[in-house]
Amino acid sequence: MLFAPESAYGPTNNCVGIGGVLRRRGHRVVFAAEASWKGRLTPLGFEEDLVDLAPPPEQPQDAGRFWKDFVRDTAPEFRKPTIEQLSTWIKPVWEELISGARYCEPRMKEIIDRVRPDVIVEDNVVCFPALTTAGVPFVRIVSCNPLEMKGERVPPPFSGYPAGNRSGWDEFRAEYDRTHRDLWSDFGTWVTEQGARPLPDLEFIHEGDLNLYVYPEPADYTDARPLGPTWHRLDSSVRETRERFTLPAGLTGGGALIYFSLGSLGSADVDLMRRVVASLARTPHRYIVSKGPLHEEIELPPNMWGEEFLPQTRILPLVDLVITHGGNNTTTEALHFGKPMILLPLFWDQHDNAQRMAERGYGVRLDPYRFTDAQLHGAIDRLLGDTALRRALTEAGETIRARDGLHTAADLIERAATG
Repeated sequence: MLFAPESAYGPTNNCVGIGGVLRRRGHRVVFAAEASWKGRLTPLGFEEDLVDLAPPPEQPQDAGRFWKDFVRDTAPEFRKPTIEQLSTWIKPVWEELISGARYCEPRMKEIIDRVRPDVIVEDNVVCFPALTTAGVPFVRIVSCNPLEMKGERVPPPFSGYPAGNRSGWDEFRAEYDRTHRDLWSDFGTWVTEQGARPLPDLEFIHEGDLNLYVYPEPADYTDARPLGPTWHRLDSSVRETRERFTLPAGLTGGGALIYFSLGSLGSADVDLMRRVVASLARTPHRYIVSKGPLHEEIELPPNMWGEEFLPQTRILPLVDLVITHGGNNTTTEALHFGKPMILLPLFWDQHDNAQRMAERGYGVRLDPYRFTDAQLHGAIDRLLGDTALRRALTEAGETIRARDGLHTAADLIERAATG
């Protein structure tokens, strides 16, 4: 089985979780991951057959370094309304993704010829033609907000617009068409030249023979946007880990325990991290902080403790509240463990997740660059004090965990591989 995840922690961890179940069932699992992940997957029992998405750098890079640097350098764009980000951030991201797909196509073909997989699993948002033309079942995983599967009765992806108010939907879709039509057309021509089938209109990836998406049913758009029989929802996909976490002694007692993370990419915006940390320092609560790749530049006050990397799935069961950028991984994991959220969306589908959690009543959406202390502190107090919400989330978490998305995904992929 060949897994090809996007070079970011969310999709990679999702594939690691599913791949781990399959490996323990006796399957050979190979990762065609981006080259900066070298040495990180073999300790987990996987084979690595890595790819470069651009000419290799002179010095080895940290895992996913390209996107961390990209986010750091383009962070000023996150202050713009989402419709303005279409031309200045969303399109450049697509351009980078497409450039990587074009560059690594020969290498992908080599890997497939060498590995000879029975099934290929891609967790990404862009087409790699080699993955769909290998003559074996192709499985697509969507680990972004499910608005990625578009519909007339749901808001346009990347907008962060409410589901109950259609004003602005048509304008946003028209602007997406205007800014992306030529890019899509050019990429689509190249895709078909590689022997793959044409891309659907304004889509940068095909559907698979099997399609999986990660999102809890209570927050899904199922009624407004039904999907075909090849689509299957995984209510969560939380990888199993042997990592242990012990609450640091300095954080025992006094106030609620809150987890704060802007993700491996969002935390590259050091000024924003410092802004949030400074506001949280003026509360009576305790905080566990995922400091991210530029951790040495982020100082924490006495009511906080954090490190560059943290075992998030071990921490979430311990906390009372999650403050997050709204990445799909953290959002679904917070619901998996029944935790309310404050969401500070920055880019891509984070706006959609933040809006969905707010309109479903599972959290509060705030502007990460414009919130006031009163807004942030008030949201903390309201969510911590809402016993009815906490009870409802506890019950939802129990249901989500019982559905066991990780093993459900493994079952479906096994079935696809064997025909």
